[in-house]
Amino acid sequence: MARIFTVLASILMLWTGEVLAACADDRVSLRNDKAQITFNVELAISPQERARGLMFRESLPQRAGMLFVFDPPQPVVFWMKNTLIPLDIIFLNRSGTVVHVHHNAIPGDETPIEGGDSVFAVLEINAGLAEQYLITPGTQMQHKIFSQGPAIWPC
Repeated sequence: MARIFTVLASILMLWTGEVLAACADDRVSLRNDKAQITFNVELAISPQERARGLMFRESLPQRAGMLFVFDPPQPVVFWMKNTLIPLDIIFLNRSGTVVHVHHNAIPGDETPIEGGDSVFAVLEINAGLAEQYLITPGTQMQHKIFSQGPAIWPC
């Protein structure tokens, strides 16, 4: 009996650790009915951090990105001025649901990329990964920033 309790406690600790790890400040998880993927992220919360974003960077690790937070939700427009790497730009609402994906934003292009009228977060990742990992409108994101709202996939 004690052995069963020990095994169950170990499984619970591993599962709880996985859940907590998925909700770290520097990690996001995305899921839909076709796929689930985790990215290591840097947060861009202040106006200065959001304005700089990934500008002037020459590379981005494969499973990395930048998560921009806009609180309260608002209309958001991005562009690629001074950005040297092609990106997929993923726009999310307050519940952590993807509302728009812009594929393969062109480095240096100043054409406005609109995300919608009520954007709470934006995830930038290497171009091609949104398609590769089947990230589409309706995909759900898990991260601590969604813990104060109507998160569909809470921490």
